[in-house]
Amino acid sequence: MIVKDITNILEEFAPLNYAEDFDNVGLLVGSPTLEVSGVLVTLDTLENVIDEAIEKKCNLIISFHPIVFGGLKKITGATYVERVVIKAIQNNIAIYSMHTALDNNTQGVNAKICDVLGLTNTQILIPQKNTIKKLITYVPLKAASQLKEALYSAGAGNIGNYNNCSFSNEGTGSYKANENANPTLGEIGKVHLEKEIQIHITFSKSKEKSVLKALFNNHPYEEVAYEITTLDNTNQNIGMGMVGELKQPIEELPFLNLLKKKMHVSCIRHTNFLGLNVSKVAVLGGSGAFAINAAKQSGAQIFITSDIKYHEFYQAESNIVIADIGHYETEQFTKNLLVDYLTKKIPNFAIHLSESITNPIQYL
Repeated sequence: MIVKDITNILEEFAPLNYAEDFDNVGLLVGSPTLEVSGVLVTLDTLENVIDEAIEKKCNLIISFHPIVFGGLKKITGATYVERVVIKAIQNNIAIYSMHTALDNNTQGVNAKICDVLGLTNTQILIPQKNTIKKLITYVPLKAASQLKEALYSAGAGNIGNYNNCSFSNEGTGSYKANENANPTLGEIGKVHLEKEIQIHITFSKSKEKSVLKALFNNHPYEEVAYEITTLDNTNQNIGMGMVGELKQPIEELPFLNLLKKKMHVSCIRHTNFLGLNVSKVAVLGGSGAFAINAAKQSGAQIFITSDIKYHEFYQAESNIVIADIGHYETEQFTKNLLVDYLTKKIPNFAIHLSESITNPIQYL
C-alpha cells in the first residue's frame, strides 16, 4: 500500500473538510505515493517518535496533533518542529495529521472519552455549521430511478437514522440544442419539451465529490442542469464535544475520583462543588474554554476539558462544575481509537501503537 491508500481510509472515517479553518491537517511531510512499510500511530510527532518509527520500520506516522501548525519560514534545526521535519525527511518518513477533523467526528476523540467514562445517550455538544448541502437536478422520467439509486449509493439522501431520502416533483423541461450539441432527446435547432422529474436530495459536504460524480455518470443529458446550496440546518453528527448520561447518578466528589481513575490523571483543577448528583456530563478533548456556555446549556452537571485559564473558571457561574484534567489526558486514548480503526480496515498490515509518552507536563 502507498500513503494515499491509507490516508484515504482515514478520510472515510474523518473527512479533512470537517477540520476547523484554523487547523493544519492532512499529509504534512512526505509523498502520497510512498510505499508504506509500516504505520506508527501517535498523539504527537516528536523526535523520539521519529526514532521509534525508525526502530519499528514504520515510514508513515499518523499523528493526532500536527507537527507543522503555522508556516515554517526556515528549516535549520533550531526548534523541535524543524528537527522533526528534518529527521522525517532524512529517513523518508511521511507524517499525516488528523486533529480537528477527528475532533468533529461523532465517533472520534470525544466519543472515546464518553466510552471510557461509560456515558450513554451521547450527543454532539456544539454541532458544526454549514455541513449539509442540497442538490436539485432535473432528469427525464425514465431515468429518474436509476439516478436516484446512484445518488444514494454515493452517500446522498441520509438524514439521521434514515437513508434513501429525497423529494421529487414532476414537470416539463424545455431546451433547444444548437449546432454544436449532441442531444440525447430532441433535435438540433428545435425547442424540445420533456416530461422530467425535479429531484431534491441532501448530503454531507464530505460527499460532494462522489455525489457529483454519480450525477454526471448517471444522468442521460449531455449538459446536466443542477444546483447545490449549503443549508443552515444543524447537523447532529458532526461537531465539537459531546454530552452523555451516566447509568447511575453519583455525587460530585466520588465522580471526580472515578474520573481520575478512568482517565489516569493525578490531579484535577475544578470549580466549587454545587451539591448536585451528577447524571449528565459534557466532555471536550483538548482546549475547551470556548464550550463552557454550551456545556451549561446542555444541562450537564460537570464539564470535562482542559487548558482552562484562571478567569475562565468564573464562567461556571455556579451552574456547572468545570473539571480541567489536562490536555494530554483528555486526548490520550485517541491513538488507541485510530489503531483499532486501521487494524479493522487493514488487518494484515503493520499498524503500531506508539509507546512514546509525549506529554510535556509533569506533576509533583
